[in-house]
Amino acid sequence: MHKFKIFLKSGLLAITLLISIETYAQQPKLRVLVLTDIEADPDDSQSMIRFLTYCNQWDVEGLVAVTSIHQKTRVAPETIHDILNAYKKVQPNLLKHEKGYPAYEYLNSKVKKGLPVYGMEGVGKGFDSEGSEWIIKVLERPDPRPLWICDWGGANCLAQALWKIRQTKTATQTQALVKKIRVYTISDQDDSGPWIRKSFPDLFFVCSPGYTYGQATWLGMSFGMPGSNKEVVSNEWLGKNIQQGHGPLGAAYPDVAYGMEGDSPSFLFLITNGLNDPEHPNYGGWGGRYEFYTPELSHVPDPFARPNWPVTQQETRPLWTNAEDSVYVAADKKGYKNIQATIWRWREEFQNDFAARITWTTKSYKACNHPPVPVLAIPDHFTVKSGQQFHLSAKGTYDPDGDSMSYRWLQYPEAGTYKGLVSFSPYSSNLYDLPVTAPVVTSAQTIHFILKVTDKGTPALTRYKRVIVTVEP
Repeated sequence: MHKFKIFLKSGLLAITLLISIETYAQQPKLRVLVLTDIEADPDDSQSMIRFLTYCNQWDVEGLVAVTSIHQKTRVAPETIHDILNAYKKVQPNLLKHEKGYPAYEYLNSKVKKGLPVYGMEGVGKGFDSEGSEWIIKVLERPDPRPLWICDWGGANCLAQALWKIRQTKTATQTQALVKKIRVYTISDQDDSGPWIRKSFPDLFFVCSPGYTYGQATWLGMSFGMPGSNKEVVSNEWLGKNIQQGHGPLGAAYPDVAYGMEGDSPSFLFLITNGLNDPEHPNYGGWGGRYEFYTPELSHVPDPFARPNWPVTQQETRPLWTNAEDSVYVAADKKGYKNIQATIWRWREEFQNDFAARITWTTKSYKACNHPPVPVLAIPDHFTVKSGQQFHLSAKGTYDPDGDSMSYRWLQYPEAGTYKGLVSFSPYSSNLYDLPVTAPVVTSAQTIHFILKVTDKGTPALTRYKRVIVTVEP
């Protein structure tokens, strides 16, 4: 009888793993559309190049050139076409490493342009554009999946699409289309973002709003905040790992003018890495962590602010916006707490990942590193009682290149409802199977545990698994 129980338990575990793998494989790709004020700053071109190295993970629905406060009377779709020409040369090699990289012709057909008009001056009757009409067309397709709009510039092209939808559709039809939209905008770069939020209060919106960039989460992408790794965003690192000797796509990556890739968090948020969960911005990931509330208008003095900054009024509704993480940096022997830490805490990992993908554009599979594949030998959601011991197990994890791997389990307090710290084994950085004792609680609480698996290839690549444990009294 004892042997039968062990056999049954092992069989159920194997079935659970197979179901998990199959479910993951069957998950539909996200639909993604980019709005970019490309040419206002080299960072949009930088972000576009990184975006293309991950574009096999999504169904790319549009690459739309728009204006912004930094480029009010010009749109530059020709620059998108230039970068796609470099992609065309490397796409066959990328397919040697992962499936799904779309053909150049497909992506080229998705390049559209908005009007060369600033903000709300381009919203209303007579201001339809190729870009705004395309957004409506994509939304109207009989596809139940949400449309993720990554806004790297002004939002007036989206605003015009929404304006026309409301003018030409019934209230029910409008609501159904708005419900499909997910917006992640890199601050407010014209005055249409606040109009969208006010006019469509139920629209899913991620943003660091206001007239100041200094209070923006996305600065954690590359700016030199205390505690952050500055080396991996330096010109020297970019020259060695991205630009020089890495084929036509790497060579197209421009030097940094103001800051590296301020727009990239909008799609780093969508990469399938085991950490990101786009429908839950409060969980945190490569694109930062955000909480749902109505933010106060910032009046903090800011060197980025300008007299004609687009937003000067208080928000009228809750949105997904700035949240702080506390991050301990071992090299500094101290902790840091700020909104930018929700991104820079992952900086070395997402930079190494980009460096690996640029290498994929020119080299064979055997000559490159590929990310490890974490596997959970436990459910990713389960419930325990106060004081109960349980195990976090990554047994079955493997690396496609046969590299050795390091394991680290960490608690993400800000992502769960339980804000206390759970005591770990001092060897948690080296154990794939970690014993944990649940804290004593007086009401049901959730705890987020993150598994980080890092291989020992070059560059070292990291993938994750998130386990959410509910602790009941």
